[in-house]
Amino acid sequence: MTEIKPRAGLKEWLGLVVIVLVTLLIAIDISVLGFAITPISESLKPSATQLLWIMDIYSFVLAGALITMGWVGDRFGRRKLLIIGALVFGVASALAATADSPEMLIASRALLGLGAATLTPTSLALIRNMFHDSKQRKSAIAAWSGTLATGAALGPVVGGLLLNNFWWGSVFMINTPVMVLVLVLAPILLPERRDPSRGKLDVLGAFLSIAGIMPFIYGLKELAVDGWSSESAIWAGVGAVLLVAFVQRQRMTSHPLIDISLFRYGGFTGAILTNLMVMFSFMGVSILTNQFLQMVLGMTPFRAALWSMAVMPAIGIAVGLVSALSRKVKPVYLVASGMLVMAVGFGVLSRLTVDSNVAVLLVGVGLMAAGMTASKTLTAEIVVTSAPKEHAGSSTATSETFTEFGSAFGFAVIGSIGSAIYRHDMDAVNPTGLGGEALDAVRNTIGGAATVAAQQPAAVGAELLATSREAFTHGLQVAALSGAAAMVVVAAIVAVLLRKVPIETGEPIDPYDIDAPATVPSPKRMQPTAG
Repeated sequence: MTEIKPRAGLKEWLGLVVIVLVTLLIAIDISVLGFAITPISESLKPSATQLLWIMDIYSFVLAGALITMGWVGDRFGRRKLLIIGALVFGVASALAATADSPEMLIASRALLGLGAATLTPTSLALIRNMFHDSKQRKSAIAAWSGTLATGAALGPVVGGLLLNNFWWGSVFMINTPVMVLVLVLAPILLPERRDPSRGKLDVLGAFLSIAGIMPFIYGLKELAVDGWSSESAIWAGVGAVLLVAFVQRQRMTSHPLIDISLFRYGGFTGAILTNLMVMFSFMGVSILTNQFLQMVLGMTPFRAALWSMAVMPAIGIAVGLVSALSRKVKPVYLVASGMLVMAVGFGVLSRLTVDSNVAVLLVGVGLMAAGMTASKTLTAEIVVTSAPKEHAGSSTATSETFTEFGSAFGFAVIGSIGSAIYRHDMDAVNPTGLGGEALDAVRNTIGGAATVAAQQPAAVGAELLATSREAFTHGLQVAALSGAAAMVVVAAIVAVLLRKVPIETGEPIDPYDIDAPATVPSPKRMQPTAG
């Protein structure tokens, strides 16, 4: 007889609102600084290096601490960790808003990243604890996934609106009252779940995960922004070596932070690969489309941010379709379809020209966002049901860590493809009387070309600007085609890995079948093995 799972009531849905609020702020905080950099620079006068750390330290700490915090939530309580994380996030926001030096702002941003690392895995793991009915859980996860995409898009708009009316610290201060609300409501609306049997914290494993992830992502981002350099490659290489050591440590220890054996299941591996690659393609091309709006179509940053909001209906449609179809269609078809929709979106972007209407870009980005949201919604469901309930935080943290890797890879690889094409096309440009640093700036980035063009005679500047826009658009076209190709290839691989994941999760599996359904029926069957 099929077990009837208890359905969530009003309390659980209100609890989901609390989780969505937390998720929204985390997503907004990743991109909200875009408009604040100029006033921060004027107020605190950071060096170029300090300014980079102000921008990047949040995501570095977030990525580095995710796996450890996922384990802590599983061991000591997810609701407890969410409450602590909300407190840390709120305090760090207030400190960032009132920072009077670059060093204080960098430290505050690092603390924000740590707070976000406690909130991200616990929020999705709590959804599993609250929504036992598969249909309701899928709807809740769809809301969670849609919030991530919405928050990332809202960040620049929220930042622009706040800075039009308040000081730069307002982009951080908005977090504090929301986190106070979370501190009040979380103990009332959210359940507690923990697994005391998880044993001692693997301190060495925690050190290796943080020490590996942070330099690895840092090296990749530096390679993406500045091109090849031995220093950036060394950072990435050291991080990669430490991550290999971390994986080996997790295989050997009796109390791992993450259960490596989860990757023996096609469903879990397929979900992780999907998260990695959709973020790889989406983020890699998005950085170019944002520049296209501003540098090629000539929009102000705030106007570009407002136009980017036009893709929100596509995200809403994707969430609704996934929620409805996932009750009748196997995940493999929906995930693969989502990735193919992304491929079509990339194909549309590959047709952009310097004279294209903004609608062409919005259609392409809208299809990308819809496909990404659909895929991530379904893979989030697979991830949270892959591990035993007691390990849901760790499995979610693993998924989110690969998501961060995907973003970094996207910036480094696809972003670099666009930059390489731009530089190749601009190598042939040699305006009369232009040389040295000015010529290097023109050939390196479209922003540099725009700055130099403004300093030239009108005719020379106009020609230089037109040439740089053509070169940048060519780079975007090639990068978009690369993203499309990646989506098609990975969709085929994921279709194999996910083909046995059922519509309703929870079926028994053969633990030695790599293609078995994602759900693991019992913690006993997931005990790590030595060696």
